[in-house]
Amino acid sequence: MSEPRRDHCPWCGSNRLRTRLTGDGFALDECHDCAHVFQNPCRAPGTGDPYGHRRLVATARAMLPFPEPESWLDIGTGDAAFPAAAKEIFPYTSFDGVDPTARVERARAAGHVEEAYAGDLMNPHLMAHLRARYDVVSVLHHLPYTPNPREQLRAALTALRPGGHLLLELPDPQSPFAKLLGRWWHPRSRPRHLMPQDNIRTELDAGSCTIVTTAPARYCTAYRIIARKQPG
Repeated sequence: MSEPRRDHCPWCGSNRLRTRLTGDGFALDECHDCAHVFQNPCRAPGTGDPYGHRRLVATARAMLPFPEPESWLDIGTGDAAFPAAAKEIFPYTSFDGVDPTARVERARAAGHVEEAYAGDLMNPHLMAHLRARYDVVSVLHHLPYTPNPREQLRAALTALRPGGHLLLELPDPQSPFAKLLGRWWHPRSRPRHLMPQDNIRTELDAGSCTIVTTAPARYCTAYRIIARKQPG
């Protein structure tokens, strides 16, 4: 199943699109104005790339230079493999999870998260419930598989307390591997959106967040951003 084809950019609204890549039953379009790349038409949401345990632990370790969080929300958590791995590094942190599927309920039953929220983070009732509750909010390879990544990012910032940290990992459409491998990049999954770092930076600035660190992730095929929400 595919959604209707878009005639405008889901990030900035521009109608200046060009086809960047076509493959077996899918196409990627790029916005001429903001360089956002997205699957057009978008397929039904998938589960994203599988993560190895060691990569998840390495991602959690990226938060070690910062104050130990009391509360942590993982968005797009699925079966909560990341919170389960992060507990090895932060055993005293309370982890909650949000996911559009019922898998997060099974994750709570398995003890991987304390609170499970099955649904869309942009639901006004859920956003109101989670507003400013968390010291850390992680969004790992979830935005590329959502219909509206910009709004999802804004919703993630809503759940963050002033002074808290946002942990993002996203596939990098400008990485050397993306340029080298072309259509064979990301052989296991097909992201619906590929967001340049400059777009993410601009959105975080608008959301009163200061980027603290940026680094390559996952063998340089992705990038990681840690940003701090400004107090007050």
